[in-house]
Amino acid sequence: MNLLDLSRKRCSIRQYQTVPVEEEKIAYILETARLAQSAVNYQPWYFLVIQQEEQRNKVTECYPRKWMKPAPLYIVVCGDHTQSWKRGNDGKDHLDIDAGIVTEHICLAAAELNLGCCCVCNFDKDMFCKHFNVPTHIEPIAIIPIGYPTDPDLFTTIPKKRKPLEEIVVRESF
Repeated sequence: MNLLDLSRKRCSIRQYQTVPVEEEKIAYILETARLAQSAVNYQPWYFLVIQQEEQRNKVTECYPRKWMKPAPLYIVVCGDHTQSWKRGNDGKDHLDIDAGIVTEHICLAAAELNLGCCCVCNFDKDMFCKHFNVPTHIEPIAIIPIGYPTDPDLFTTIPKKRKPLEEIVVRESF
């Protein structure tokens, strides 16, 4: 599958089977994440892999949505502010940009493997840090529930609302 087809396929799946994700698929997803680009190649990230029911329940305390509970796997993208690159002229921390890139690598890899996922950023960060003993210089950025969709057709039936290129492309200057 080429990147354009994969990009068309990837969508936010919120209906999961409780079937465990195979370890070789988890390894593949993590390897694609490991290879993601980052500012100055600093790779300021950690991937917290959560599969045990007790730990998954802690995650859903931080984001209590029924749709998330059946997902058998969560990968949490965390960023390390002590390792991220800061732009010299204004100090802009590129951690969020790096985390966004690596999060999309995870989501695309999951879609390639016919696994559904959804990027969740609206969660109780303080509760999450407490539940998982996250050091203060590490920031949990995105929770990605991953699992087999209840219906494989969800990849094609979920509406994908995208603006046309004419609305978003600016050439040469605003």
